[in-house]
Amino acid sequence: MAQNLLEQLKSMTVVVADTGDIQAIEAFTPQDATTNPSLITAAAQMPQYQEIVDQTLQQARKELGEQAESLDIVTLAFDRLAVAFGLKILEIIPGRVSTEVDARLSYDTEATIAKGRELIAQYEAAGVSRERILIKIASTWEGIKAAEVLEKEGIHCNLTLLFGLHQAIACAEAGITLISPFVGRILDWYKQDTGRESYPAPEDPGVLSVTKIYNYYKKFGYPTQVMGASFRNSGEITELAGCDLLTISPGLLKELQNTEGELPRKLDPSKASTYAIEKITIDRATFDTMHAADLMASQKLEEGISGFSKALVALEKLLTDRLARLEGEARILHAAEDVFKAYDLDGDGFITREEWMGTDAVFDALDSNQDGKITPEEIGAGLGVLLHL
Repeated sequence: MAQNLLEQLKSMTVVVADTGDIQAIEAFTPQDATTNPSLITAAAQMPQYQEIVDQTLQQARKELGEQAESLDIVTLAFDRLAVAFGLKILEIIPGRVSTEVDARLSYDTEATIAKGRELIAQYEAAGVSRERILIKIASTWEGIKAAEVLEKEGIHCNLTLLFGLHQAIACAEAGITLISPFVGRILDWYKQDTGRESYPAPEDPGVLSVTKIYNYYKKFGYPTQVMGASFRNSGEITELAGCDLLTISPGLLKELQNTEGELPRKLDPSKASTYAIEKITIDRATFDTMHAADLMASQKLEEGISGFSKALVALEKLLTDRLARLEGEARILHAAEDVFKAYDLDGDGFITREEWMGTDAVFDALDSNQDGKITPEEIGAGLGVLLHL
């Protein structure tokens, strides 16, 4: 019986789900999962995950106390939300989840170190071993140096927004656990730069970049793993079959799952060891020089940090709006309880028409099921409508 492409890919590459959508992760049973600020922001707006958002906000309120300012609550909840999604994902997958440091810290080594430690502490407080977590950090020089410190503390890192060989070599020399070179974003840049509408998969600039990095690592025996990311089409994925890991969106996972055919291995460490490749030593000056010379890498890194930062701002606004609604609902509930106690004269849990001191018209409007009794829920619903008008 012929296997689909996804099953064949899993036999030679660790498949990672690139999504914050827990239902999609359940559908495709990946080994690992990774998210980014854009994915978390999108997932946080889905109705099925509203409970995670609400619980995170309510827990932040509980920790800070009733007198805490809304801004402080949102800030704490913002820091906790990625971990809350990560914990849900870890209930499904057997492997690791990547959780990202705030992209706005990408050029601050000390702040990135502190945030990485804080994220790991949250997972460990929830009973999850640090072995199941990858701290995701942008591949700036400052980010790489931060990750080097974290790795020495046993905190494993995933260096993201990686577009150039100089970034990859710096990560390998820093002892980073895993890197995520962005295939599709490299293709995007070259299409815009050259005016070409498409590239055949074997000539895809993103595919060629990841292949070069993979072969360099295997040639010189670096243990850092390569995880191709940000795919635009399934051809990019099949051309990288054999890569250590590939992180793939639900749409492309489904396409691979629904496609049958032979999937040959394209990347192989035994072949890489035979290639004539020059070894490069990266220090800060060399990194800066190579980064400035690689216009694609320098532009896409800045663009990626900016994009993730905007997603975080959007997430903060979403949390602020949701907190306001939650606190409004809490005020309505408190008001409803006060009203109910005032009218439920015999304390039996219902307000009858005889107990009601208002007009019949209001009683009838509140008595939604017309059973002659008003429940606490009916009072709350009625006050909610009035207070939101």
